[in-house]
Amino acid sequence: FISVLVALTSCDARIIDVPLQKETAMNVYTNQLRDVHGSQVNNELFQGKVTLIVNLASKCGYTPQYKDLQALHEQYASHGFSVVGFPCNVFGGQEPGDAAAITACASEYGATFPIMEKVSVIDNDAQCAMYHDLKEATGVLPKWNFGKYLVNQHGTPVAFFGSDIEPLSAALTARIDELLTLPH
Repeated sequence: FISVLVALTSCDARIIDVPLQKETAMNVYTNQLRDVHGSQVNNELFQGKVTLIVNLASKCGYTPQYKDLQALHEQYASHGFSVVGFPCNVFGGQEPGDAAAITACASEYGATFPIMEKVSVIDNDAQCAMYHDLKEATGVLPKWNFGKYLVNQHGTPVAFFGSDIEPLSAALTARIDELLTLPH
């Protein structure tokens, strides 16, 4: 019964569009960011870019999405796009490793997109500021690993894609094309 419950909670095929309103606009990149090794990240690295913020896990059924996240990152990088990963151990303890283990997993899939420090994404006292702001803007938090927030050039979240939504899916790439004003 427990394995069925875990399987059901990990399924997340949600696609949630966030209506852009002046009063809810925010820049999630005003939050201080640290990379996977704990070094301060210059937030200007993401200013003016469309980003896909993803909560990562090395020991998850969705971990192979690293490969497609990297493909997405490479496909759109020259147009002002970046995938940004946030390792997270709150769903099933599927990101137990340290920075070396996290980067080793990313390397196995050829992933070179920016990976931040391990965070908590759920609504509790340990929740990181970035995910607090993402929830404030969208009204949604990931139900499992590999939830994806699409953020526009101004740092405002505009959509959420659940774990089941593949990084190279038409639904996701069409929204990226729109934000980057590329023909689809």
